[in-house]
Amino acid sequence: MTTRTPFLFLPQLILLLTTLVVFGIELVPGDERRRKDWLPAIALTGLGGAAMAIIFLWSRTTTPPAGSILAGMIVVDRFALFFQILAVTTTALVVLLSTDYMRDRTPDQGEFYGLLLIVCLAITLVVAAADLLMVYVGIELLSLTSYVLTGYLREDRKSTEAGIKYFLFGATASAAMLYGMSLFYGATRTTNLAAIATALSEAENSLRGLVIPAAVFLLAGFGFKIAAVPFHQWAPDAYEGAPTPITAFLSVGPKTAGFAVLVRVFLIALPNFYPDWMALLSSISIITMIVSNLVAIFQTNVKRMMAYSSISHAGYILIGIVCWGRGGFGGSFEGISGVLIYLLAYLFTNVGAFAVITAFEEATGSSRIEDYAGLVSRSPALAWAMLVFLFSLAGIPGTGGFIGKLYVFGAAIQARAYTLAVVGIITSVIAAFYYLNLLRYVFFQPPTENPKSITLSATAKITLIVTCVLTLAIGLYAQPFLQLAQASANLW
Repeated sequence: MTTRTPFLFLPQLILLLTTLVVFGIELVPGDERRRKDWLPAIALTGLGGAAMAIIFLWSRTTTPPAGSILAGMIVVDRFALFFQILAVTTTALVVLLSTDYMRDRTPDQGEFYGLLLIVCLAITLVVAAADLLMVYVGIELLSLTSYVLTGYLREDRKSTEAGIKYFLFGATASAAMLYGMSLFYGATRTTNLAAIATALSEAENSLRGLVIPAAVFLLAGFGFKIAAVPFHQWAPDAYEGAPTPITAFLSVGPKTAGFAVLVRVFLIALPNFYPDWMALLSSISIITMIVSNLVAIFQTNVKRMMAYSSISHAGYILIGIVCWGRGGFGGSFEGISGVLIYLLAYLFTNVGAFAVITAFEEATGSSRIEDYAGLVSRSPALAWAMLVFLFSLAGIPGTGGFIGKLYVFGAAIQARAYTLAVVGIITSVIAAFYYLNLLRYVFFQPPTENPKSITLSATAKITLIVTCVLTLAIGLYAQPFLQLAQASANLW
């Protein structure tokens, strides 16, 4: 540890300190209701402080890496800082969504917000990991807290069942990932990503038979986090059973961490084996896009539909990783930049969609698609916000989702990966069917009863305004966001 370590580790230190404060306040005797009101505010304050620290580090970072921590196990570069700001933003929006939703559902408010902060801390560690040991520690911290949050409503049978299923699938994926890491260590005698690349380049042919199986085992762990087929089985049940704000987090937070570590590990440790893992990721991307969109058509629960939607977007984002180094250099579209802008747009789009689902569920207690009939007459704000978010998920021009798909599909066409581009475009049309089907209920189907109007809380309004404005801003004025993504895409 050097004198620079606290400086480079400042966002994590702020998150850790805030977590301790939140847990500590839960132990202080006093007015329980007032304490419940203070906890979200403290969590948001800590997240705001972490965001300011990340922005400060960004301003001091000109060429990656700006520095390293723990003997090179964590690296501070703009790629890591980009994903850290995504993690903090996602967690802050989820805290806003949870304020009213969780108030009367559980007495354990301190533990809930404390665990959310720990999950955010875990993501900031994972996205900056430059060593397989730190990758594993960060992913396990992220996974364990996610399992608890998924099953947090202990009196709710679906929540408990979702947490158990998530844990069982996650434990299997983690075991496979750890075995892959052990193979890499046995072959190279190091867990540092750059050192692994050097060792493999010196013995590329002799170790090829070991590297590819090891990469497959690693991909099992990473694929579980991004919910790519065939590692997606946990997602529909976890999305349906978890508290809806946590479902919003699961759809963005672990996926963001999974893509960040996938990019860093494969592009830094295994660049010489690009043709091999490119073929593997291409196959997974195609299967993911086809299976998820076809299954989503038949869903009757909006949270399960959004689960398969989230799986399909993992397939689209994988296109950007596959097209790294395939003729994209010096062109208009670059795969990794496409991945970053896609994830940025996806964050606000998906959290916004779940903000609508959360508000509707609080008012009606239902998550069935047919119960959204006549929503425009009950809450025009929710209806029009849902239209914006579903249009963005479908990739309609003028929204952030269109910019994300434009860049990953453009990278595929530029790299002559025409199969990926064609499958992506066709499955996007299929996805538009089930998105528009939900909008059909919202705008054109009359309500089955005489429902009351839906009143939105202040935090729900803030969340909807922020997500809706930024979803449209990325689509209508994309240049600043594209520059941010391009500045963050360089890992070397």
